[in-house]
Amino acid sequence: MQYRRLPRANLDVSSLALGTDNFANPTPEGDAIRLVHAALDAGITLFDTANTYAKGEAERILGKALRDRRPEALIATKAYYPTGPESDDRGNSRAALLKACNASLDRLGTDYIDFFQLHRPDFDVPMEETMGALHELVEAGKARFVGSSTSPAWRTLEGVKVAEAQGWAGFVTEQPPYNILDRRIENELVPMALQFGLGLFPWSPLAMGMLAGRYSDDTRRPTQSRAAIRGGIYAERVSSAAVRAGNTFARLARDHGYHPAQLAICWVKDQPAVAAPLIGPKTLEQLTGLIPVGDMTFPEALIPEVDRICRPGSAVADFHNSADWMQQEIADT
Repeated sequence: MQYRRLPRANLDVSSLALGTDNFANPTPEGDAIRLVHAALDAGITLFDTANTYAKGEAERILGKALRDRRPEALIATKAYYPTGPESDDRGNSRAALLKACNASLDRLGTDYIDFFQLHRPDFDVPMEETMGALHELVEAGKARFVGSSTSPAWRTLEGVKVAEAQGWAGFVTEQPPYNILDRRIENELVPMALQFGLGLFPWSPLAMGMLAGRYSDDTRRPTQSRAAIRGGIYAERVSSAAVRAGNTFARLARDHGYHPAQLAICWVKDQPAVAAPLIGPKTLEQLTGLIPVGDMTFPEALIPEVDRICRPGSAVADFHNSADWMQQEIADT
């Protein structure tokens, strides 16, 4: 397993992170705990979750799995989406973030969260209020570091600069959607992250499984895919053009002796500013198949082939059914 340094945190993380979005939905608790232990044994140190995954069950299961191995793990969790009917059960206000962090600590059964992150930007709350709340959590020892997720580059940088001006704890990470079918973060977010030392934890490196060759050309969803089970934003990312491009990549990988899923994740892992892509296996078998990526290097000879599938800084047509991925993400909230 390779390890990378997060510049603003002065901390090393494994080059793969285990995502928990499938915990309890559909992966049963016992299987999820075995996934966590197998990931630790393979050298994965970073575990990503959120307070709304399976209505909080993913956090609880992760905490249970790490009960006797907490010092080996870095926990990243997120808050923003609604968890209840009250005004402070959602968003990035001071009241909401303090409440969400305390609830996550309880579910995780830990005294601190390594990376407490904003699941989405909240444009209704001044950045000064949000960053002030995050600083309070760091000062109280409840969070070691803070970050953002699926945020425009300008909004993330605003948080960095507000924190710098006040002498507060600032963002050290950003979690964007990033894969071979959607490379739009290369235009602004990646250069910003490189300039200001943020580490990226990209989500959806397999583009909802399309880069693993799991979809037929008519976009029928595999019965166990998130697109089929959950629909919504997961299904919306599956388009005919994206499936065709994903299958082109899968054939390219197989023709050169690689497993498509491994090669697709490796591509993300080896991009500038990326610290660790999030992998979300449902089974131990799937995890075992992805672990080798931690020691792989993307073959240089295939870079032009990938660029022909999707040009740098662009996205495959209709990938998000929207010309502006951030507008679509905010609309999904």
